[in-house]
Amino acid sequence: MSSSTERTGGFLPIEGYAAIGDRHTAALVGGDGSVDWLCLPSFDGNFVLGRLLDADRGGFFTLAPVLAAAVERRYLPSTNVLETTWTTATGRMRVTDALTLAEEPREVRELLRRVEAVEGEVELEWRVEPRFAHTERPSRLDRRDGAVVARHDGDAVVVQSWDLGEPEIGDGAVSARVTLSAGGSGVVVLSAAPIARGALPFTTRDAAEGRLAHTERWWRGWTQARSYDGPWREAVLRSGLALALLSFAPSGAVAAAPTTGLPEAIGGPRNWDYRFSWLRDSSFAMDALLRLGDADAAHAFLGWLERAAGSPPLQPFYRLDGSSDIGQTELDISGYRGSRPVRAGNGAVSQRQLGNYGDLLQAVTLYADDGHDLGEDLAAGLARIADHVCDAWPERDSGLWELGAHRHYTTSKMLCWVALDRAGKLARERKIPGEGADRWAESGERLRSFVEERCWSEERGSYTQAADGEELDAGVLLGVFFDYPPIDDDRFDQTIDAVRGELGRGPLLYRYSGMDRREGAFLACSFWLAHALARRGRLAEAERLMDELVPLANDVGLFSEEMDPATGAMLGNFPQALTHLALVNAAVTIAERR
Repeated sequence: MSSSTERTGGFLPIEGYAAIGDRHTAALVGGDGSVDWLCLPSFDGNFVLGRLLDADRGGFFTLAPVLAAAVERRYLPSTNVLETTWTTATGRMRVTDALTLAEEPREVRELLRRVEAVEGEVELEWRVEPRFAHTERPSRLDRRDGAVVARHDGDAVVVQSWDLGEPEIGDGAVSARVTLSAGGSGVVVLSAAPIARGALPFTTRDAAEGRLAHTERWWRGWTQARSYDGPWREAVLRSGLALALLSFAPSGAVAAAPTTGLPEAIGGPRNWDYRFSWLRDSSFAMDALLRLGDADAAHAFLGWLERAAGSPPLQPFYRLDGSSDIGQTELDISGYRGSRPVRAGNGAVSQRQLGNYGDLLQAVTLYADDGHDLGEDLAAGLARIADHVCDAWPERDSGLWELGAHRHYTTSKMLCWVALDRAGKLARERKIPGEGADRWAESGERLRSFVEERCWSEERGSYTQAADGEELDAGVLLGVFFDYPPIDDDRFDQTIDAVRGELGRGPLLYRYSGMDRREGAFLACSFWLAHALARRGRLAEAERLMDELVPLANDVGLFSEEMDPATGAMLGNFPQALTHLALVNAAVTIAERR
C-alpha cells in the first residue's frame, strides 16, 4: 500500500480519501477501503460514519481483501462513481462505490459497494460499524427481513448484502468474510430514510444495481453537457464534477465542503465546520457554472441566493436550505490526529463581512450578463443592498478571512466598490431600480479614493491587507479579476509580485503575512494568482503556474483547502469547493486570454 493508504494513529492522510455523493450528502472513501465519513440525511446532518474524526469511536464501513494488496483507484470516466482495484497474491478484485441516484426523486440515501472478482480468487472482509449522535455510543443492531437494522434514538440505517458471506452481529457492528472466485460478485448497501415517513428502506439486489447503473449514466450525462474543451481539461471537468457533487439538489446551494473539523494545522485548534454555503464563494460559483455551460445549476443557485440573502445585512454564510439559524457547539470526540476542538456549526456566522455584498452583486451581474432575467423582487432587493453598502462601507469588518480583529480590510473595500459598480451597471441596463444610482456612483468614488490613499504602501509596492498597515494579503488579488480600477495601472502587477515574493512557497501561496507559522498554504489563493496573472496579460507565467498546481491534486483529482508546502500533505476540509472553483475559473480565463 502507498502512504495514502497507511494510517497514523488510526487516521489516513486527508489526501488518501475520495469523495462520492448523491447531491444531498457525501461520503469519503479511504484508499484502504474504509468509508470514514457520511452525514445523514444531508451534508450538515449528524455523521453516522465518523472515523475521519475519531479513530476509536467513529463509525466506519470497511471492505477490503484479507491479504495484503496493491491498490489502484479512479473515478469511472466522467462520473463521481469510484472504482478501486485490489491485487493480492491470489487474485484481483474490483470494488465500485457510489451514493446512488434514483430515476425518481426519493428521500432514501443509499451507499452501495459492489465487488467483482476479476482474476483468481480473493478472500475479503467487510464490516459496518454505524454510530449516531456524533459517536456517543454503539448502535443497537437487530436482524429483520434478511437485513440488519442499526438504531439509536429514532435514527436508523439498514445494512443488506447479497453473495458476500453470512453477516454476523457483534460489538456494535455487522460483518462478514467471503472468498470470491473469478467472475463472482456481490453487493452490500447501507441505506437510510426518515423513519417518520414510514417503512425502513429495504431493497433488492437488482433494484440497487439498477440504481448504480442509473447513477453512472446520470453523471456521464452531466459531463457530456459541459462545454469546456481548453487546457487542463481533465482537471477542469473533475473540478466541475466535484462541485456538482457538493451541490445540494433541493436548493441549488453549493456546500463549501462536506466535512467539519479537518485541521489547518495538525494538532491545532483551527478546525471549522464548512458544511454551509458561503456568499464569499457565490461569484466564483456563478462564474464557474456559467463557464461550464451549466445554466440550470446557475439558475438554481441564484434562487438559493435570493432566498438566503435577499436583504441586508447579510450573513457570511447560510444553511444549504437557505435558512440562517446556525449556532456552534464543540463535540466530545478526539479530532483528526488529535486536532481539537471539533465543531458542529460555525460561530463566524455572526461576523460583519462587507465583501459579501460585492460577491453577491457580482454573481447576479454574471447571471444577468448571460442573458437571464432578474425577478422584480430580486431586483428591488439588490437596489436596497446597494443603498446599504453606501452606509456600511466606511465601517470596519472581519474581512475575507473571518478575522477577529475589526479593521478596514482592503479586499472588503474593493468588493464594496464592486457591489456599487455592478449595481450601477444593472441600473443603467434597467435590470434593477435606479433611483439611488447617483448616490452609488458618488460612494464608489469615495470608496476608491480610500483604497488608493490608505490601502496602498509605497514601501511595499503593493496593496496591503488593511488600511494604514504593511501586511500583505493574497485576497487583494480578487481586485484584479473583479475589475477594480487602480489609480495606476501598474499597481496590480506590483502587488502580484510583492504577494508572490512574500507569501509564495514554490507554486503555493499563504493567505497573508505570518500564516506560514500557523497553517498550510491556501490552495485557492494559488489558483487566484494564476487567474490574476492571466487577467494582467502575463499568460506564460499563468500557464507555468497552472502546470505546477494542477498535478498537486490527489490521485483522483481532488483538492482540500490547504497544503503543507514542505510535504505536499493536504490540510483543511476536503474536498474544498473554493479550491475547485478557483481552478476552473483560472483555467477558463487562461483559455479565453489565449
